[in-house]
Amino acid sequence: MTEKGKVYLVGAGPGDPELLTIKAERLISEADVILYDALVGEGVKGLFPPGARLIDVGKRADDHNFSQEEINEMLVGLASQYKRIVRLKGGDPYVFGRGGEEAEALVKAGIEVEVVPGVTSAIAVPGQAGIPVTHRGYSSALTIITGHEDPTKGDSALNFKALAQMKGTIVILMGVSRLRENVEALLANGKPMDTPVAIIERGTTDRERITSGTLGNIVSMAELRGVKPPAIIVVGEVVGLRRILK
Repeated sequence: MTEKGKVYLVGAGPGDPELLTIKAERLISEADVILYDALVGEGVKGLFPPGARLIDVGKRADDHNFSQEEINEMLVGLASQYKRIVRLKGGDPYVFGRGGEEAEALVKAGIEVEVVPGVTSAIAVPGQAGIPVTHRGYSSALTIITGHEDPTKGDSALNFKALAQMKGTIVILMGVSRLRENVEALLANGKPMDTPVAIIERGTTDRERITSGTLGNIVSMAELRGVKPPAIIVVGEVVGLRRILK
C-alpha cells in the first residue's frame, strides 16, 4: 500500500511575496503539487518551483474552477499520489479561506494535514496603507466580517445592529459586489453617514489603489472609480489616520 502524502494548508499572505512567512516560502519550494487560489499574488506565484504540478482552483464571486467539495476530494486524492501537497490560500487559511472545511475533509480521510498561518489581508492591507485597525485614541475593537453574504436575507448570521453600534473598526472582506447592501445595512441600523471608509484594491502590490470617503458617499465614489475585487473595506475612525501615517 502506498504511503499517503501530507497536505499543508498554507497562507500566502496579502499579495506581496515578501510578506510570506519563512515556513510558507520553504514549503512552496519543496512542494510536489500546489493548489492555489485566485487571491494568491503574482509575485508569490513566481516562487513556484518549476518541477511542481500546479493546479488553479481559484474561486471568485460566481467564477469557480472547482466547487469546494471538488477541492476537498482533490486534496484527498492527491495525497495518494504525492508526498508534499501545498494548498495555498490568499491571506490566512482560517480567515474566510474555508481552510477549516478542507482540514476536516482531510482528517476524516485519514490524511495528515498541517496548517501554516499566513499574514491576513484584513490587518496587513490596511496597515501598509497607513490605517492601523486599532488605535488607543480611536478604536479598541476590531471586527472582521464577510461582505459576500446578503445582509438583507432573513437568516443572516451578521448582526448589523450590533456592528453599527460598535465604536471600533469594521473590516469587510469580499465585500465589493455587495458594497451598497452592506453600507445601507450599517446606515439603517444607525451608523453615522460621516463614518470614514476606505476601500483598498489589490493591497500590498504595485497595483494598489485606495478610494476614501464616508458611509454617505463611498458607494457612489466606488462606482465612479470602477472599484473591483480583490479589495478590503475598512469602516471606522482609524481610516482618518491615513492622512498622518501615509
